Amino acid sequence: MALALAGAGVGAWTFLAPGPGVHGLADGAYLDGRKAAQVSAYLDAGAAGSKEKVRATLDGAVIPVTAEGARLKLALPRLTEGRHTLVVEGDSKLPLASYRKVVAFTVDTSAPDLKVADPEIKNTADPVTITGKASTDAKVTADGKEVPIDKGGAFKITVPKGTPSVTVTAVDRAGNTTSKAVSTRGRRPMIRAAHITAIGWGNDTLRGGVLALVRSGKLNAVQLDVKDEDGEVGYASQVPLARQIGSAKGYYDARKAIAEIHAAGAQVIGRIVAFRDPKLGAAAWKAGKRNQVVQTPSGEAYNGGHYGNLSFTNFADPTVRKYNQDLAVEAAKLGFDDILYDYVRRPDGPLSKMRFPGIGSATPEQAITSFVADTRVALRPHAKYLGVSVFGIAATRPLEIAQDIGALVKVSDYIAPMVYPSHWGPGEYGVANPDTAPYAIVQRSLADFARLAKGTQTEIVPWLQDFSMGSKYGPPQVAEQIKAAAANKMNSFILWNAGARYQGAALQQIASH
Repeated sequence: MALALAGAGVGAWTFLAPGPGVHGLADGAYLDGRKAAQVSAYLDAGAAGSKEKVRATLDGAVIPVTAEGARLKLALPRLTEGRHTLVVEGDSKLPLASYRKVVAFTVDTSAPDLKVADPEIKNTADPVTITGKASTDAKVTADGKEVPIDKGGAFKITVPKGTPSVTVTAVDRAGNTTSKAVSTRGRRPMIRAAHITAIGWGNDTLRGGVLALVRSGKLNAVQLDVKDEDGEVGYASQVPLARQIGSAKGYYDARKAIAEIHAAGAQVIGRIVAFRDPKLGAAAWKAGKRNQVVQTPSGEAYNGGHYGNLSFTNFADPTVRKYNQDLAVEAAKLGFDDILYDYVRRPDGPLSKMRFPGIGSATPEQAITSFVADTRVALRPHAKYLGVSVFGIAATRPLEIAQDIGALVKVSDYIAPMVYPSHWGPGEYGVANPDTAPYAIVQRSLADFARLAKGTQTEIVPWLQDFSMGSKYGPPQVAEQIKAAAANKMNSFILWNAGARYQGAALQQIASH
C-alpha cells in the first residue's frame, strides 16, 4: 500500500490512504441531459465511516451526505451544462491517514453538429456520394453502419444505386444524437399528370377517363386530392385533428386508389390544399383557438374575399403547420409518390389589413418557406418528392402572396407555377391578350421560373390550362402551352380541369413532335 505525505503540523502527521470508491459516477464521464437528471453518487458506508466524517464538495460548494442503509449518498444538486469536479474527503481507518477522491465529469446536453449536403445526382443509375461534416467527438453512422471521419469531422458516404434515402446519425460522447434523412433520388423525373378531386375519383366516368390517358401512355402520373379547397380530406385520415374537426371524409380508399393508379402505370401525386382551409378555420374559431386563423389588425377573422370568411388559416400557427405536415407524412406512408402543396401562401389583399399571430419577426415569405422546409425534412425518411404550387406572378412579385421562389427552390423538389393564360391580365409580359396567346404567355412567364431555379436540382413543373374561361380551349391551345414549357426545357406538366375531363388529342399532338 503506497502512502503519500498530505501535510504536516507540529506534532501531527497525516497521510493520504486509499479510501472508499465513488459509485454511480465515473471519473471522465460525459452525461447527456437524461443521465444528468438521473445520476446519483454514493460511497460504501463500511469503507467511508459515518457521514459526519465525510466531506463532499461539487465545484467547491459543500454538498450534503446522507445515510441510506449500507451506503452514504452524495446529494448532488441539479447539474448544469459544463465541466464539474466532485471531491470526497474523510478520515481513513488507518491511523494518522485520510483519503481524498476526485471525480471530474462533464454534462453535455447539446446535440452534436451534423451537416449533410444534398447530393448532386446526375444519373439515378449510378451510385450516390454523400458528403458532410460532424462534431469531431462524434461517431457517425449511415443507416447504422459506422462511417469514418477525418480530424475535422468531414466524412464521405457512397450509397449503392437504387437506395431511396439514407439516415445519417451523429452520436457524441454523452450520447446526444443528431440525425438527418438524406434523399438520394435526385431531381424529380419527368411527370405528365392530370388533376382529379377526391369525389371525382369515385365517379367511374371521370376516373376511367384519366386512367385511359395513363394506359395509352399520354400521362404518367395522376394528381389525386388529399385535402381540398373545402378543407376536406378525401380518405379516412387517422390524423387526430382531421378526425376531431370532421374533415376526414373517406370519399376514396387511399391504398386501393394508389394501387389502381400504380397498376395502370402511373405515379400518384397527393395534393394538399394547405392554408385555404375553411373546415379548420371554422372549427378553430368556434373553439376559441383564434390564433389558428388569419386575423384583421383588430383581431377579427380576416375575410378571404371571394373565398369567404374563415377561409384562410394562419400559416404561422404551430397547430396549423403541424396539421398539414401530419397529413403530408400520412399520405407518404400510405403510398403517395409525391406531396404537392397548394394554397401555401397568404390570402390576397393588402398586408396591412392582415395579422398572423405567432409570426414574430419573420416575414410572411420566410414563414411560408420554413413551413415547406420543415415538411421536406419530415418527408425525407419516406423518400417522397415535395412540390409547391405557386402563382404565376410569384416569380416577379413574391410579396403579393408571400411566395419567394428564390427561397422555395432551395427547400422543395419542384415548383409548380400556375401559368394559366386566362388568369393573366392584359399586357403581362408584353402580351396584349394572354388568354388568346397561350404559347407566348406561358413561354415568357416560365422563363422567369427557369432563371430562379438555375443552379439547383429543383424542377419546374407547370400547371397548364385544360379548361375554357374566356376563350375556348381545345387541343391546339393545350398543346401550345406544352410546347411553351418545352421551350424552357420543362418537359413535365400537370393539367388542370376542375371537372377532370381532359383532351387527350392535345397530348397526341405534342407526343408526335
